[in-house]
Amino acid sequence: MIQETVSRNYWTLTMIISSLKTSVAVLAFIGLHVSALDSFIAAVYEHTVILPNKTETPVSQDDALFLMNKNIDVLERAIKQAAKQNAQIIVTPEDSLYGWTFTRETIFPYLEDVPDPQVDWNPCQDPHRFGHTPVQTRLSCLAKNNSIYVLANIGDKKPCNSHKSVCPPNGYYQYNTNVVYDSEGKLVARYHKYHLYSELQFDVPEKPELVTFNTTFGRFGIFTCFDILFHDPAVNLVEDFLVDTILLPTAWMNVLPLLTAIEFHSAWAMGMRVNLLVANAHNVNLNMTGSGIYAPHAPKIYHYDMETDLGKLLLSKVDTHPRISPVYPPAVNWRAYATSINPFPVQDTFRGFVSRDEFNFTELFGNSGNITVCQKELCCHLSYRMLGKEKNEVYVLGAFTGLHGRRKSEYWQVCVMLKCRTMDLTTCGQSVETALTRFEMFSLSGTFGTEYVFPEVLHTKIHLSPGRFECLKDGRLVNKNGSFEPILTVSLFGRWYMKDSLSTSGEIRSPTVTYLLISISLIIVVLPSIVMV
Repeated sequence: MIQETVSRNYWTLTMIISSLKTSVAVLAFIGLHVSALDSFIAAVYEHTVILPNKTETPVSQDDALFLMNKNIDVLERAIKQAAKQNAQIIVTPEDSLYGWTFTRETIFPYLEDVPDPQVDWNPCQDPHRFGHTPVQTRLSCLAKNNSIYVLANIGDKKPCNSHKSVCPPNGYYQYNTNVVYDSEGKLVARYHKYHLYSELQFDVPEKPELVTFNTTFGRFGIFTCFDILFHDPAVNLVEDFLVDTILLPTAWMNVLPLLTAIEFHSAWAMGMRVNLLVANAHNVNLNMTGSGIYAPHAPKIYHYDMETDLGKLLLSKVDTHPRISPVYPPAVNWRAYATSINPFPVQDTFRGFVSRDEFNFTELFGNSGNITVCQKELCCHLSYRMLGKEKNEVYVLGAFTGLHGRRKSEYWQVCVMLKCRTMDLTTCGQSVETALTRFEMFSLSGTFGTEYVFPEVLHTKIHLSPGRFECLKDGRLVNKNGSFEPILTVSLFGRWYMKDSLSTSGEIRSPTVTYLLISISLIIVVLPSIVMV
């Protein structure tokens, strides 16, 4: 009886939440649509960071500021150039003011106290209100003097009670932090990175922060680098807070075959059906490159350069509200096709590794075919036709479902067609950057258990082909317009967030009272603005 009552109450609550979610979406959609511009010019800058000398002892605050100002000098030129080309917002990379090799002690001179934006502060006009804040003041003035929104990544320090066990020994929490200044120099957003990646110099916030801000050219959400691989805050911002555009500063080290920056970020924008502005740090020695402006249907512009040490400014016109764009892609049922057909013939399979994950592979024999490979509950189906198979190249179809890599924190489901490094099948899944084989047709699908699937197509020499493939509503990833560049990988990269390891991947929000409260609060915020309009 108790179990039946709980179940009945749960589903009642679920129906209420679903209704509220629809209401919130409609209200926010109407409110934003009538009050904003149809498009805007976005800019991202891939910055070659000027790094500090390696040291085991902290430098002086003056020396830290001297280095940060040298990096800001470079960013200033990019900001001015973007403003002259009518950009309304620019995103700069993670760690772009000082780099990434620090301890908790050596990073401290680079940190400033970043206040909550609710304090209504313009550092350019009132530089001493929150103590010694020369970096924030200069960034604010760059935004104000060039009439452009500026996102920068800096270090934030927050004093705490050193007598409490959770407070670090130096009496400060230290956060990897994004700040946004509007075109008048006012601080409008602050975000503390939640999913750190080998960043011992920083602390993890108590919970994921859901940071948004509104402009006349859309509603924006913010997170940083590794955050994009998790549900909160990334998916939460798109689905529950109805942002139009995500801003992503990153220091992303490319990992083939599935996780190069341009490959995954363009796929995430398509899978989540949202604009994504990505600014990556540039460091060839660390395999860091890959920035872009990505729309839900295709990349607008992107940059990948492992040949030079130069920075790069990218600009593109972007739809303010992609959901009402005529090219906005439809929602996809990622398992509809794959579960509606009988599996194709299963050929000989073998095991191979992609980034420490053990895949089941089967080889593509001949110039065309229909094949299936499975691992546990995931079956991947591929139909393909090559223009002519190169004799010295081997392609395989692979399937993986499980907790990923060494951390075992993220649950992946992946269907992938990829080129092996050599003719030796033991090299399948290893890094390879060039290919010769062209495909006239491909269709990839899978029996995914998650609705969060990101479609990736990567071509020879690490290139994208905007507009040359699409995702059908039944979950098939297919090419368009016949043949194009030789292929390195075609993949459907799924994230099953509810199966993540909670102990290491952070909180997974469940659709209960928390979401109910968020929905009600959004209605309260949005409804008055609609009535006023």
